[in-house]
Amino acid sequence: MSQREKTPINILVKTEVTQEQEFKEFLVEVKGNMVVINDVIYLRYEELLEGIDKPVPVTIKILPDGTVTLIRSGDVKMKLNFSYEEKRETTYATPYGMMSISTMTNHLHISLKDNPQSGDLTIDYDLFAGEEKLGTYHLMINFSGENR
Repeated sequence: MSQREKTPINILVKTEVTQEQEFKEFLVEVKGNMVVINDVIYLRYEELLEGIDKPVPVTIKILPDGTVTLIRSGDVKMKLNFSYEEKRETTYATPYGMMSISTMTNHLHISLKDNPQSGDLTIDYDLFAGEEKLGTYHLMINFSGENR
């Protein structure tokens, strides 16, 4: 029997990207939900991406072993897998076709609190297309249960 809990949360996502010596920073503050099924945590929200008309559903899956998966669906389909000091292969569906990409996770830290349900997730990773390094990413996610 699976245990399932759904909690409304506030989510702050900060992404720092370095590509070809150029630094960019993106900040997203949204309302979403945290769903816990057995010991797996799912953070779900929608984000607006440049050049995409509709909001893109995003799911961040946190497994008990510390593995994290970031899933974007809708017009942009991408599944990035993060496991500390491991290179993980995946595909990225673009309007122009499928692209093979991989992540190399250099740092991964998860901090969770039960009461109120909240947490922080920090992931530093390099993104590759084949052997070509596309950029270095610093992803910080903070979430907390909504105050009612």
